[in-house]
Amino acid sequence: MDDLINLASDEEINLFDKALQDYQGQSMDASRFTAARLQMGIYGQRQEGVNMVRIKLPGGRMRALQLTAIADMLEKYALHDVVHITTRQNIQMHYVPLEHTPDVLRHLATAGLTTREACGNTIRNVTACSLSGVCPRQHVDVNRHLDGAVQHFLRNPLTQQLPRKFKISFSACESDCAQGMLHDMGIIAVRNGTRFGFKVLAGGGLGHKPHEAIVVEEFVEEKDLLLVMEAIISLHNRYSDRIKRAKARIKFLVDKFGPEGFIEKYHEELVRTKAALAKQEYPKGEWSDGVDSEVPGIGAPRRLFEQKQPGFYVFPISVPMGNLNAVQLRGLASIIETYELNEIRTTQDQNMILINVEKAKIDPLRAAISALDLSEPQAGDDVVVCPGTSTCRLGITSSTVLGPRLSGGKHDLKIRVSGCHNGCAQPETGDIGIFGEGKRMHGKLVPHYQMYLGGNGMACGALAIKGPSVPAARIEEAVEQVKIAYTSNGETGETFFSWARRVGKGYFTELLANVTEVKPEELALVLRDHGKDSDFKVLQLGGGECAGVSQVKIGSSFFEAAHERDYRDAFKFQRKFKDSIRCAEEIARIISQGVTELLGGQKYDSLTEQAEELRRVLPIKPYLSKQLIKFTEYFICPVEELNDALLTEWFLELDGWTLEAAEFCQGFDRQLDLASALPQPASANLLPFQKTQQPANVGQ
Repeated sequence: MDDLINLASDEEINLFDKALQDYQGQSMDASRFTAARLQMGIYGQRQEGVNMVRIKLPGGRMRALQLTAIADMLEKYALHDVVHITTRQNIQMHYVPLEHTPDVLRHLATAGLTTREACGNTIRNVTACSLSGVCPRQHVDVNRHLDGAVQHFLRNPLTQQLPRKFKISFSACESDCAQGMLHDMGIIAVRNGTRFGFKVLAGGGLGHKPHEAIVVEEFVEEKDLLLVMEAIISLHNRYSDRIKRAKARIKFLVDKFGPEGFIEKYHEELVRTKAALAKQEYPKGEWSDGVDSEVPGIGAPRRLFEQKQPGFYVFPISVPMGNLNAVQLRGLASIIETYELNEIRTTQDQNMILINVEKAKIDPLRAAISALDLSEPQAGDDVVVCPGTSTCRLGITSSTVLGPRLSGGKHDLKIRVSGCHNGCAQPETGDIGIFGEGKRMHGKLVPHYQMYLGGNGMACGALAIKGPSVPAARIEEAVEQVKIAYTSNGETGETFFSWARRVGKGYFTELLANVTEVKPEELALVLRDHGKDSDFKVLQLGGGECAGVSQVKIGSSFFEAAHERDYRDAFKFQRKFKDSIRCAEEIARIISQGVTELLGGQKYDSLTEQAEELRRVLPIKPYLSKQLIKFTEYFICPVEELNDALLTEWFLELDGWTLEAAEFCQGFDRQLDLASALPQPASANLLPFQKTQQPANVGQ
C-alpha cells in the first residue's frame, strides 16, 4: 500500500496567520480576508465568531495518525463535540473560533492533512469510488491517478481563481460508483477492446438547475488523462461567467455552447494543452480486465464485501448522519493500529470502510466497533444529511433534526436530505431525495421539502424525477406513503429507480396530494420546522460562501497570466518558439488590459492601441506603456529568427515588466495579494511540472 501524500504547507499557513492578524488589526478588509480564509478551507457559519474547518481527504483515505490529529483539534478548539463526514469525502469540524484556526491548520499539517482549496472558486476535494484498489470489478486503482491529479492542480495558477468551484470524481470501472454524472468532471476507467484507459464526462452538477454530465471523451489513454483534465478546466476558466455567479458553473457552458459546441471548444483547448504539456509526467497504473461480479454501489458497500485480494474483506461502518465524536475518532485510530489495517476511508454516503480485513479479524473487529457505539450498516439507515440550519448560512430547514427520523425501510432505500436547494446531500441521486425551501401558503411562509424520486448517479442511472413540494411537518408521512406504494405496486425484482420511472411524475403528484394540500384551518399545523418552537422564517444572513467572494478582477488577470507563463516556458523548452511567443503576447495582453481596466480605461485587442490607452490612464508609469510597445515588436519577429537565447532575454524583460505592473497594482490596492501569481527567478528555464510543488510522502 502506497503512502498517502503530504499535501500540507507550513508557509501558506503562516501567510494565512498573517492575513488573520491584519484583518483583526483592521489593515485588511473583510472581503479580502474572506477570500484568504476560503482559500484555506475555513468557512463562515450562521453563528458569529466561529467557523467550519473543511479537511480535504482525496479519495477519502486516512491513517490512524490523521484521525488522532483531528480528534486533538476537536477536543482542544472546537466548541462542538463532533466532526462531520461530507458527500465529498471531506471531514468538517464546526464551531472553531476564528482566532484558533491557524493553530488548527498547523496541527493538522503535522499529520499531512491540508484544508487548502477545500472552499472557494477552486478544485474541491477529489472523490473516488471508495473500493478502488480492492474491488474485483476494477480495471485499475484510480487512487494513483487521483493523487497525480491532486498534486498537479493543487496550488496551480490555473485553479486559484476559477469562475466557480470545480468538482471531480474518479471511478475504477464502468459501473461508475463515484457518480461522474453529477460532477463538473467525471473520470471513469474503461476497457476498449484490448486497451485500457478512461472515459471522461464533463458539465454535470446538482443544486440550481441539475444537469447530467455529457461524454467529452469516450476513451483516452492513461498518458493523456492529465492533459484532458487540464483542457476541460482551462475551458471553464476561459469561458465560464465571472459576472453572474449563479451561472458560473461549467454545466452552464454546456447550455451556452450546446453539447457539440462545448466539445468543439474543449478540443481547441486540448490541442494547446497537449502541445504545452508534452513532457508532463503522468501516473501509471496496473490494469486488468476486472471480474463481472456484484456492483458495490454508491459509497460504502452495505455489508461485508469480499475483496479482489483473496482472503481479505472490506468492513463497512455506518456513521449516523456522518457524525463522529473525539472518542470515536480515537477509537477508530486504535482499531487501525491494533488490527494492522493501515488506513480507513470516508465514503460518499457519509460512512466509512476498513479495507484488507482478514477473516479471522472480522468478529473481534465487530466487537471493537460496537464498543464505540458504531455498527455495520442496517437496512433503512442509508440516510445522508447535510448540516442545514444547524451551521450553514444557506440552510433553510433543519435537515439534521429531520434526518434521524427518516428510514429507507426494509428495501434499504437511499434517503438524501438537504437543508436548501444547493443539494449538498445530493437529493437528486437518492431513491427519495428532499431539499428544504420556503413557500407561501394562505399569506404565511411555510417550511417545505421539495421531493425527488428515483435518482441514481451511477452508470445507466439518471438524476431523479422532480416530485411535489411537501410541508416540512408532513414530510415524514410523505416518505412513508412513497415507501408503502413501492412495496405494494413494485413488480418482483423491480428497483425503486425503475419503478419511479414506470409510474411517472403524475403518479407521485396524485399519491401525495393529501399531504401537499393545506387548508386554511390547517395552516397552524405546518408553520414550524422540525425541532423549532416558533413559526418558520428564513434568516437573512448575507448569503453563504459556497460561491466564494467576488473576485478582484486584476487578481484573476495575474493568475491567468501565470498560467500562460507556464505554457510559454514549456513551449520554449520544447523549442516550439512560435507557440512560446504567442503565450508571451497573451501575457502582455492580459496584464495590460487588466491594469487599464483597473484605472477605468478600455480594453483593446491591439497591443499598440492598448499601450496608448495604458499611457493615457497611467501617465506616471510611462515605462509600462513604452515597454508594451517594445514587446509588440518582439511578437512580430519572423519565426525563423527566433532562438532560445533571444527568447530567454525577451522573457526576462517580460517578467520584469510583469513584476513592475504588479508592484503598481499592489500599491494601488494595498490588500491585493499576487505573490503566488508572479514570476519566480529563472522561471523561463523551468517546465510547469518542475515548478509545481511536489509534496513529500507521509509514512505513517
